[in-house]
Amino acid sequence: MRRFTEVLLTVILAFSMALPAFAGQSGRVTFDVALQNAEKAEKVELWLPYPMSDANQDITDMDIRSNGAKVGVESEPVSGAVYLHATWTKPGRTPTLTMSFNADSHYRKNTDIRETADGFPAEVLKYLEATPSLPIDQGFCADVSAGIRNDAKILDRAKKVYAWVLENTFRDEAVKEGCGLGLPVRTISGKSGGGKCADISSVFVALARASGIPTRDVYGLRADPAKSGEITGNYHCWTEFYLPGTGWVMADPADVRKKMLIEKIEKVADAQKWADFFWGGDSLFRIALNRDTRETVLSDTTAKTPLTYFMYPYAEIDGKAVDWFSPRTFTFKVTLDLAK
Repeated sequence: MRRFTEVLLTVILAFSMALPAFAGQSGRVTFDVALQNAEKAEKVELWLPYPMSDANQDITDMDIRSNGAKVGVESEPVSGAVYLHATWTKPGRTPTLTMSFNADSHYRKNTDIRETADGFPAEVLKYLEATPSLPIDQGFCADVSAGIRNDAKILDRAKKVYAWVLENTFRDEAVKEGCGLGLPVRTISGKSGGGKCADISSVFVALARASGIPTRDVYGLRADPAKSGEITGNYHCWTEFYLPGTGWVMADPADVRKKMLIEKIEKVADAQKWADFFWGGDSLFRIALNRDTRETVLSDTTAKTPLTYFMYPYAEIDGKAVDWFSPRTFTFKVTLDLAK
């Protein structure tokens, strides 16, 4: 059973990490959601990723407002997704919800990436596993990882995975499904390596796991450069792999390929500055909304077809999923107001 916590219309999330402070960027992030054509529905439900404080961000002063919804914070036990769950019963008008919070993002470049002989902690072993949308024992994963797993050093394996993904993927602007579908076999075998951030990141995660490296997707927002205004188009997926002696290390091959497209760089060798920039963290304004939320089950409908990944708002009207890429029925906007 999902853990469920009732929240008032205003929620204060005061979770702090006992870690040193790093220079970063702060601002107020606001999600505004409206579900059109739902006035006469019997039941309307909305699930919205709920960010938490962690080593790279502090989330405070959470404020939630709706026009009549029952609202709570839940977690999905299998994927670990944390989300806001809002339910309207016979709304009689367009259901709306606003979630806003202060975000202090202190993502940074890790200049001290080191590997020790320590084994993997028990809690990261699940990030070596395959999932239905992330098969790691077939196709390109099986073939390519065979030549990588022999490296004794985990860090060397991770660098080889990174290099292979950069060489064998590309940013495909023709993809219309937001950040992509996040299906690595489809990206490599069906799309010749073309995709957007969820697609390219999933290739890294799948190949890294197949190579014996605990790795996970991160789903969130990335502003580059960070400036006040609408950031609905700034949803982004990146990756983290676990290195004994260092912990979680960020790698963002999708942003390398995006920079190559923007700057019309054809060869990866000519994009080394970006390959270096997006390896081991960076100082961009990033907010993690969820991590590794593959095969997320939110409702009876998603139990039949779990979400490949959970990053965007998800909603149902009388048990039928709403197309979150259709502004005619599902309108949502994300804005950032940077601290002065």
